[in-house]
Amino acid sequence: MMKGVLDRFEGDKAVVLIEENKSELIVGKSELPEGSKVNTVFLLDERNGEYTIVSIDTAGTQAEAQTSSDLMAKLRAKSNGSKFSKK
Repeated sequence: MMKGVLDRFEGDKAVVLIEENKSELIVGKSELPEGSKVNTVFLLDERNGEYTIVSIDTAGTQAEAQTSSDLMAKLRAKSNGSKFSKK
């Protein structure tokens, strides 16, 4: 099993990034498991170079959300010190 992360939506398509082999899987929104949103982690099955979404990796999705939250907190902490004075 491989893992993929829902990166973004483009119209009625969803773009899933597969980090293991640095590729993208593009599927219709209707093919996604219910409850899928950006940063959802999926378990993928690969056969002959074709990927199918098996299920949502709940633990992986929670870890991804925590990582995103941590990154945003670091960015906010850095951006507090502006070089420009407020008038």
